[in-house]
Amino acid sequence: MEPPTTPGDSPADLTVETVESALYQLYFDPDMEQKNVAQKWLTQAQASAQAWQFCWALLSPDKLPEVQFFGASTLHTKISHHWGDVPVDQHESLRMQLLSHILHFSSGPKIVLTRLCVALASMALNLIPEAWSQPVADMVRAFQPQKPDSEGGPGAEISPDPHAHCLALLELLTVLPEEFQSSRLAQARRSQLREALAGEWAVVCPMLRQLIQSQDSSNQVKEKVLRCLSSWVGLDVPLGESHELVQDCFSALSNPELFDTAVETIVNTISQPDCQRYTDALMGLMPLVLGLHDQLKTAAQGGDMETSHGICRIAVAMGETHSRVLLEQVDHWQEYLALVNMILFCTGIPGHYPVSETTSSLTLTFWYTLQDDILSFEEEKQAIYLQIYRPIYFQLVDVLLHKSHYPSQEEYASWSSDDKEQFRIYRVDISDTLMYVYEMLGAELLSNLYDRLGRQLMGPQQSAVWQDTEALLFGFQSIAETIDVNYSDVIPGLIGLIPRINISNVMLADTVMYTIGSLAEWLADHPVMLGGILPMVLQGLVKAELSVSSISTLKRICRECWHDLAPYAQDILTVSQDVLIKGIHKSSQSMWLMQALGFLLSALPVNEILGRLHSLVSPHVQQLDTLVQQEPNPTNKQSIIHILGLLSSLFTTLDINRQADGLEGAASPRLSSSQSTHNPVVVVLQQVFTLIQTILSKWLDDSEVVEAVCGVFDKSVRTLLHDFGPMVAQLSEMLGQIYSAFPQASALDLARQMVHIFAGEEHHMSNIKNLIEVLTSTTLNLFQQGTKHLQRHFCPRDHPDIAESFMHLHAQILKRKPDLYLSDQLDVKALFFCGILSLKFPETPTVKAASLFFTELLPRCKDMSSLGEVLQTDGKLLTETILQVIGGESPRSLTEHFSEVLLTLNRHCPALLSQWLKETLQTPGFPSAQVSTEQKQTFSQQLLREQTNKRRVKEIVKEFSLLCRGLQGSGYSDY
Repeated sequence: MEPPTTPGDSPADLTVETVESALYQLYFDPDMEQKNVAQKWLTQAQASAQAWQFCWALLSPDKLPEVQFFGASTLHTKISHHWGDVPVDQHESLRMQLLSHILHFSSGPKIVLTRLCVALASMALNLIPEAWSQPVADMVRAFQPQKPDSEGGPGAEISPDPHAHCLALLELLTVLPEEFQSSRLAQARRSQLREALAGEWAVVCPMLRQLIQSQDSSNQVKEKVLRCLSSWVGLDVPLGESHELVQDCFSALSNPELFDTAVETIVNTISQPDCQRYTDALMGLMPLVLGLHDQLKTAAQGGDMETSHGICRIAVAMGETHSRVLLEQVDHWQEYLALVNMILFCTGIPGHYPVSETTSSLTLTFWYTLQDDILSFEEEKQAIYLQIYRPIYFQLVDVLLHKSHYPSQEEYASWSSDDKEQFRIYRVDISDTLMYVYEMLGAELLSNLYDRLGRQLMGPQQSAVWQDTEALLFGFQSIAETIDVNYSDVIPGLIGLIPRINISNVMLADTVMYTIGSLAEWLADHPVMLGGILPMVLQGLVKAELSVSSISTLKRICRECWHDLAPYAQDILTVSQDVLIKGIHKSSQSMWLMQALGFLLSALPVNEILGRLHSLVSPHVQQLDTLVQQEPNPTNKQSIIHILGLLSSLFTTLDINRQADGLEGAASPRLSSSQSTHNPVVVVLQQVFTLIQTILSKWLDDSEVVEAVCGVFDKSVRTLLHDFGPMVAQLSEMLGQIYSAFPQASALDLARQMVHIFAGEEHHMSNIKNLIEVLTSTTLNLFQQGTKHLQRHFCPRDHPDIAESFMHLHAQILKRKPDLYLSDQLDVKALFFCGILSLKFPETPTVKAASLFFTELLPRCKDMSSLGEVLQTDGKLLTETILQVIGGESPRSLTEHFSEVLLTLNRHCPALLSQWLKETLQTPGFPSAQVSTEQKQTFSQQLLREQTNKRRVKEIVKEFSLLCRGLQGSGYSDY
């Protein structure tokens, strides 16, 4: 039977049969489309008035469990969402019906029983406390075993099954707090219900205690008792009233079938912050937690991960949630110390994380918490606690370093990539913990690590396994990475020890590299130590497996120690050039290496840089020349982009004027403008300029290649600033040519950088002006005509990146050189219209750029007649467009950008804005049929009152946007 298409419109067709038919379609039809149709129809059916009738029929014993489940779910839906449908005089009969059905289904199916219990819980929440004052007592009474009677009560005509009834009652009591937590309730009603339910705990708790202690209770019943307690804990029931029940839960930990549930319940209970008010109850639980230590040790030694994990969770929940309260129980300090030692055992549990243990990671946040609490006490108390706990934190360091050990190389090779990644993250967590522990242990910790490392590397046998050395270096690096170790007296000794380490093992070598990198700032202050350490870094640089660590370390040294690297420059350049030519490292690491070399070259005497630079880039330029001669193909393309990326990376950091900034009081080597052609980067760029033009001629229609080319010049301009001047003329001409032939955003972005830096220099202005005119006329043609361009149809909407970059370019022009707008070659009216079109784009960056353009343009309308005229003629269109997009044409997330344009309009032409708002908003249904004339007037008045308060304007515009979209008061306004 086909389900009717519109149940709401065809009450006669909405029968038990049609609902069953739809359910069969939902569960058993292989066609997903038919399933979706059935799902939609059934949702409508649940919302219909007839659902109150058909849901009971679906619960008939002869129906399939899936059908019965839908009946029970429908009951819950009706009670939770359509409670107002039920007349008050029918409340009692509905409750009796529900109880009767729960008893019927007490033996299953479980999914139906649970949904019926949830339905009754929902009903209780609607009636408590006025209409149902003692729900729990009534529920317990209803589930007492009864004999059939003539009155036909809930237990009538049912063969009593005490065990099933007990489980059903526990299910009902479990879902009652859960339904409360998941229901959407007003705050006042939620508080009222929470208080009423918490009052019912006095009935629930003794019953749960009786059941969990009873020899007759099955494991099934005891598990339900544990789950029920967990559920009620969420209502903040006082630990003072339930600690005896929680103590009973500990007995369940010896039963393997109940262990997991018992752990979950105990953890949930003692993790409630409210428990801190009941210190006596907490201290009463402490011996039970400590009593698990033997079971924990046995499980750890026997490799029983589940048991050790569970007990650890209990210990950590107790120690972490209540550390301050427990510290303050000075009469019980030995008990808390025992708990801390128990957690320390969990941190050092045998096995490699995550392969043979997953417990130790649970403890790491505890050590933060305990330390914070100790250090938060006043000085006198703190001293006492430090005396007790500092030795434990030194033990913790030993444990953490041991846990950070790599397994043997053979074992590590057998690990899955996921296990390796989890272990890496685990070591990062250990690293963070060590860094934190340093705050408590201070310099003594570094001395401790250094002494141990010295004994390993200088001992007569020198038999230390590589993992021990690696772990100690890892500890050093963890601390040095974030703590200022410049004043530590052990660092010189450490730097002296490092060259003694054999870095044949990759994992050890990696850590050696990172440790050296973490000491780069110290080396900058002690350059005499560089000679002993740099050879190790260069030794690592030639190994592909040490790519990331060795290159990042070299980059840090070149960045921090650049002014002392001249004696080592030749060695660094030779090794680096060799690995670059051999292609030992991946592309991204090669870029880092080039950045390192840029720092290095910047430190050399100016007259040496050009020669070194030539020898460094020549092989890559020759390779580029060879590639350009070949027919374009994907492999060539990637190689070309890679080489251009190398040049970009080098020019990002190669700044000869860094020396002037770094040598205070010394004669500045900064080149004068007449000598600026001597800047080595400019010389190299001029030499490869023809080659770059050839690349563009062959790859002009490939945005990635054009972007890579523009990147070389962009990075150079940003680094060299005014020293880039000799390139301005030829680069301006080339940019104009490539953009006219094939418009791409990267050319506009590069032009924007040139405007930013050279707009104030008169001798560059004619080149900049010509470039801007070419870029602008080309872009405006694209926007105005959507012309066919190089055999393709160019639609501006398909190229938000060009619109975005174009708007940013003109915002920069207006900011740095608004005089360019006096040119007859710039069609200001068309630019204004282009900005309006860009405001309508759905992409956030484009809208943001267009808004910035208008916030730069509008303040200049008073001083520049051409802009003022355009504003007079097209300002109304701008206002109308902004109202349109606020009113629903653009995503709501963009409204704050539109509000900035409105604020600028109001600040610089309030009278005109007032007129335009009045004219545009008087159109019926504009900008949305959802807003009334009064609401539009209120919006105008509120907006026109604000000329300075940006935050307030954003609120006004957001509010109006929600009104236009019909979302005001819907709950969506917060998102």
